[in-house]
Amino acid sequence: MQNHCAVPNCPSGKSDPQPLFRFPNDAERSKKWAEKCQRPDLIDRSPEHLYRYYRVCGKHFETSFFDSSTVLKDDSIPTAFDMSSQPQNGQAHLLQEELLSFPSSVSFSFSEMKNSQAATAKEDIPTLSEEEEYKEYLKSLFEVLLLLGEQSIPPMGPANNKDQGLGSSSFQALLDNRIMCGDEVLKKRYDDNKECCSTEQLNQLIEVCEKFVRSKLVEEIKQSSFFSLLTGDPVKISGEWQLPVFVRYVDESNFQRERFVGFLSFEGDRDILAEKLLSEMTDKWGLDMERCRGQAHSCSGTHFNQIKILAAKLMEMHPRAVLTLSSGQSLNMSLASGMALSGVQLVMFTFKKIESFFGQSALLQLELENAISIFYPDNEEKANDLKEICRTGWTGRNDAFEVAVDILEALLLCIDSVHDNEDMKWSDQVSQNALEISKALTDFEFVMALVVLKNVMTLTQAFGKNIQGNATETHSAAVSLKAVLHSLKEVSDNIDVYHEFWNDEALTIAATMEISAKLPRSFLRKHQAECGSMRPESYYKEHLSVPVVNHTIREMNRLFCEDHLKLLRCLSLIPAVIEQHKSTEPEEVNVQAFNNDIPNAGTLSAELHCWWVKWNKKGKGETFPSSLHETLQLADVKFFPNMLAVFRLIGVLPALALEDNCNVAYKRFTMYMENTPDRFKSKSLALLNINYDVKFDLDSLADTYMKTYPEVQQES
Repeated sequence: MQNHCAVPNCPSGKSDPQPLFRFPNDAERSKKWAEKCQRPDLIDRSPEHLYRYYRVCGKHFETSFFDSSTVLKDDSIPTAFDMSSQPQNGQAHLLQEELLSFPSSVSFSFSEMKNSQAATAKEDIPTLSEEEEYKEYLKSLFEVLLLLGEQSIPPMGPANNKDQGLGSSSFQALLDNRIMCGDEVLKKRYDDNKECCSTEQLNQLIEVCEKFVRSKLVEEIKQSSFFSLLTGDPVKISGEWQLPVFVRYVDESNFQRERFVGFLSFEGDRDILAEKLLSEMTDKWGLDMERCRGQAHSCSGTHFNQIKILAAKLMEMHPRAVLTLSSGQSLNMSLASGMALSGVQLVMFTFKKIESFFGQSALLQLELENAISIFYPDNEEKANDLKEICRTGWTGRNDAFEVAVDILEALLLCIDSVHDNEDMKWSDQVSQNALEISKALTDFEFVMALVVLKNVMTLTQAFGKNIQGNATETHSAAVSLKAVLHSLKEVSDNIDVYHEFWNDEALTIAATMEISAKLPRSFLRKHQAECGSMRPESYYKEHLSVPVVNHTIREMNRLFCEDHLKLLRCLSLIPAVIEQHKSTEPEEVNVQAFNNDIPNAGTLSAELHCWWVKWNKKGKGETFPSSLHETLQLADVKFFPNMLAVFRLIGVLPALALEDNCNVAYKRFTMYMENTPDRFKSKSLALLNINYDVKFDLDSLADTYMKTYPEVQQES
């Protein structure tokens, strides 16, 4: 496409800006336009080529040809020309167009060359060999693809809101723009092949980009020595379940990093799926799982058992890959997500709906806050606290179940008001969504499950908050696990008593909300014969309270095994924690867990003591590093090589919260999944978009493509 008028010597766009109009796509009219413009060089070009790449400005059309100031009639032909300024053969204009194709690093003056022959100008252009020209062509394609990938624009997405395949795509639109701006290699390719890039070739380019990005990430991970593996909830892309995989490591500058390394297919035989996933990570991606020191998995009840098998298989093959909590998910949400109980899953699914519902409009949020005020007329402080909590992503907090119980009545009032829509403020879709949430909130199974979760998770709430807090809080949590497990066991041993209390609380809430206590509909359908003898209280004890408590105990032991706790207790080596517990020297037994991964285990004891002495006493006005991040950046930590190695190993643990500037991979991943339409989601493009800060080398990409697909070059 040209950004200037095709008529020779036309000054529009400089002294006289004019609207530009495409050549018609009709063969006869297109030829007439070329003749009228005195461009014999264009007469033999196809209408499609002229339509795509050439324009005529508005000053060459009579007024009668316009329906409006910027809309031409269908039969318009340019007839308005200043013949006194027209060259006889259009040679000057041809030369001017040739100059547009020169590299920007070379400067030419058209006035100095107006008497030169076009051929002379061509001789000044470096002649490229066929292979060099092909490589330049590939570099142009890669440059466009990387630009789209960085901006999260689907290459195959329509550029004009009309999906007509690759020809109308964003990718093709940018290629057209490059041709318009003088990319002669692309223009020649189009002239020769009637297209710049096929759909098949675009997919090949994307595949090469994916492999390049991952190779760079794996190279960086290898340089850091150790890493941890993290997975997210499986997502559907192109109709198949895919498992998102992240890696956490400490880079050569001692900064904690988390990277998205790609998707793994979560389809296939369940018995061998775990082995297949691990094999792909090592054989195809190049990750050395012997260097894996931690793992964490965020997963819902649907896929929980399969992920659990993956975690166990990884521990079996690589025992030092300690299973931990993921810092991206609160402890209580992680515990609840793994429960494949219908009531718990109803609560979790409704939470997601609530978050999506109120996140779409500030007015809906205001409706909820007004409803909270109605239910707390005499406790303004409590109401304000709840309003403040509800302005955040409260459904993912450690205290989410407690908050939900506190606002449940207000939430139902708000939801029902939106559904009734008496003032016609809301769309039909919003009203329908409100109805779906209302049905869930008024289901006794939801109320009972919410109350049980609130009471059980209260016992792990403080622990969960501290484990993802600062170094002092995390260290405190690591030494308090026994007390948490003791409380949970006490509840388990006396479940009859506790369940009675929980059942009474649920019945009170249900009565207030005019909800009848009954068995779940799913149970009634499947066990009609037993329904007459089964009381709701007994059912929810056996199918809800007991399984929730048992699952919580089991998962707390699984997520916080002794090896994991030893690593967390090493946070006692953080200078601020040493100073706080100055009377107690850090236990060497915890640090010895790293003996195989530190430079010199023989000097560990002496070095540990020197480190403790250094930070044991704080001078007046002196500030000690209080986080792992600050400690890793200490200038003199390099004089304690064993301590530095220990801190770097602690830094890869998935349970520890990252600094904001280090925790961008999951945010980018979430944005990509939320903002990209399902039909344009791509495993390869997601990797490209989320890791757009990787330094790309166009020459390397082109060389890789030429080696991978030599037959494409031969065909072209």
